[in-house]
Amino acid sequence: MIMSDKNTLLIGVVADDFTGASDAASFLVEGGLSTILLNGIPTSTINLDKVSAVVIALKTRTMETSKAVDLSLKAFKWLKQKNAQHIYNKYCSTFDSTKTGNIGPIIDAVVERYQYPYTILAPALPVNGRLVKDGHLYVNGIPLNQSNMKDHPLTPMWDSKIANLMKGQGKYNSLELDKETLYSKNTNIKSIIKEYKKKNKHFYVIPDYADRHDGERITELFKNLPFLTGGSGLLEGLARAYSMDYNIAKDAIKSSVKGKGIILAGSVSQATRSQIKAFIESGKPSLKISPIDLLEDPSLSFVWRFISKNQAEDIMLYSADEPSKIKEYQKIGKNKVAELIEQAFADIAKKCKNLGYTRIIVAGGETSGAVTQALNFNHFIIGESISPGVPIMMPLENSKIRLVLKSGNFGESDFFIRALDMTGGK
Repeated sequence: MIMSDKNTLLIGVVADDFTGASDAASFLVEGGLSTILLNGIPTSTINLDKVSAVVIALKTRTMETSKAVDLSLKAFKWLKQKNAQHIYNKYCSTFDSTKTGNIGPIIDAVVERYQYPYTILAPALPVNGRLVKDGHLYVNGIPLNQSNMKDHPLTPMWDSKIANLMKGQGKYNSLELDKETLYSKNTNIKSIIKEYKKKNKHFYVIPDYADRHDGERITELFKNLPFLTGGSGLLEGLARAYSMDYNIAKDAIKSSVKGKGIILAGSVSQATRSQIKAFIESGKPSLKISPIDLLEDPSLSFVWRFISKNQAEDIMLYSADEPSKIKEYQKIGKNKVAELIEQAFADIAKKCKNLGYTRIIVAGGETSGAVTQALNFNHFIIGESISPGVPIMMPLENSKIRLVLKSGNFGESDFFIRALDMTGGK
């Protein structure tokens, strides 16, 4: 684990789902901060000695807005009570394009509660192809609303301009900083913000962010804000900036453990589908689980037969299907379909832990939250990353387990194979 010689909580992050939280935590570790990840707001005393960063994973991305706001405010309050010098609202690098999304309301609630005049919106994650240019969000060079994310089953992307997305969700105006302005003199940017502040009690600043240098410039300009928001891309630079005056010693957790490995892929994203395909083509055992299967066999007997048959090997269970099939399943009800899959994978993970599976790889934010809750793991030390934003984690409750929780859109096509290899010591 990375340790600091000062007991100062430099940054507290609240993430809208579990994979987003592990993503954020991995970049904080890369930036040199000792980091602990908490599954939900702690209800008991947590020892934060020698911890420089805390990430709280919530499940607010698709939660009813009023509940999401209330829960987020409670999480930020907890962090401020722990004297976090900066707080950070972490959301998906592809934002949330629904007009009733929760990003805007949560940000508004925080700036109003603590009377912050403004914050930044920095969803970019250049290392994974998420860029902001002229205020528009791009995914691998394609405007958000023209990318494959436009058909996301829960948060379809209807616009690429972040200011327009915030008009549907937030209460306040947006100030865009294009690349030319971003690299102008600091005094010029301060003057622009000062003038905007005269006309706006609260507002959002949207800086262009297309590469690592932009991230460094944004960090330079805004690192001292008490409240920042964005994806995980900015966190490594912020961590480096915040830790400059601290003596850091590295003692990372061991990545590999003995025991069987299982992949639970609840995501239907294009990236996860390509990873599923690569795993199947490798010849390793896999089983597709559909909502119809779960309705017809709620005891999961077909799953247990598959696991029993392949108990000597690492295996994969997945729910991804053709888009036409997914639309057909959703006639049952989008929320019901999601709940069926999440609950099934949670039950499978819990039983498989007792069957000797020590390496558990999960794809999908909602699925990851359900799995960690079922396993009753709430506190994690963050280790090395398999891909940018996807670390290996060790639950403090069980040091013999290694968890990898992947956001649906993250990772290369061979991600699952590498995750099993790294956690298995190959």
